[in-house]
Amino acid sequence: MGLITLRQLLDHAAENRYGVPAFNINNMEQGLAILNAAQKTESPVILQASKGARAYAGDIMLSHIVVALSKMYPLIPICMHQDHGNNEATCMTAIKHGFTSVMMDGSLEVDQKTPASYEYNANITQKVVEMAHWVGASVEGELGVLGSLETGEAFKEDGSGAEGKLETNQLLTDPDQALDFVKKTDVDALAIACGTSHGAYKFSRKPDGDILAMEVIEKIHQKIPKTHLVMHGSSSVPQYLQDLINENGGEMSQTYGVPVEEIERGIKSGVRKINIDTDCRMAITGYFRKIAKDKPSEFDPRKFAIPGMKAMEDLCADRFERFGTAGHAGKIKALPLDKMAASYSNGELKQI
Repeated sequence: MGLITLRQLLDHAAENRYGVPAFNINNMEQGLAILNAAQKTESPVILQASKGARAYAGDIMLSHIVVALSKMYPLIPICMHQDHGNNEATCMTAIKHGFTSVMMDGSLEVDQKTPASYEYNANITQKVVEMAHWVGASVEGELGVLGSLETGEAFKEDGSGAEGKLETNQLLTDPDQALDFVKKTDVDALAIACGTSHGAYKFSRKPDGDILAMEVIEKIHQKIPKTHLVMHGSSSVPQYLQDLINENGGEMSQTYGVPVEEIERGIKSGVRKINIDTDCRMAITGYFRKIAKDKPSEFDPRKFAIPGMKAMEDLCADRFERFGTAGHAGKIKALPLDKMAASYSNGELKQI
């Protein structure tokens, strides 16, 4: 099947009313776990790498991992996505190394900690869209600042996260502004702020409408029904994984993530891409801890990695099933980037 752009994948998801989990990867083990789950459920895949992941593994290594996965799982469409690009260079070097899609996060300035003005965000996102579309790559933008409605603060993930106290109007994307932003930038997908945040410590209690504003998604979808929406910070932080970690020497405080049923609600209102990272980390490291505790003489890293990969595979398979992604892998025909570029230039994809 080969690589596919985000636009191609989310167009198909919109036509068939499903969502696609976007799993962050840093290494081969995570890639294999995700693709095993995709093959089992016949699901298309979004693999995404942050700036931190690119620094950790290196662009060449990451690109070779994705190429290898595409050859090992030839029936699975794979989108390779840059997560939270902070400027034009970050996005363009990702495309140079084979990424078929990039996120330009102009909600923060280039330091990835200072909330940016609307004008800055719209201008830099439009520049990245223009450059990416020249070669057929897709662009995701972000409007609103990711952070907690409980605390007014953001949690850093791989160096990305606003510092200081944020106002409620910064933490919730304005529907009218979203309409203007999409018109000005021509983004292929739009990440919105609705109270979700990076990391494990999203909510101090099971979230309700006061701290997880799903109605904002519904209002935005009414304004821009043909735009693919994205939920960041959407790990569910399962209790069983918290327990696994703490039963084997961890010290995670009780916390709550985004309930899967709320994500399913979002999918009905135009959410097509759902970012998940923390859950996968917890699945793998939970089993690292368990093996280390149960078998203290063990030193073979494969003996730690294999059960962790299986736990992550099961989690990914569950999300593919719950989000309606399962069964769609064979229904998508991947277009090469040159054909996507031609489609952008003649206006075929200007409106979804």
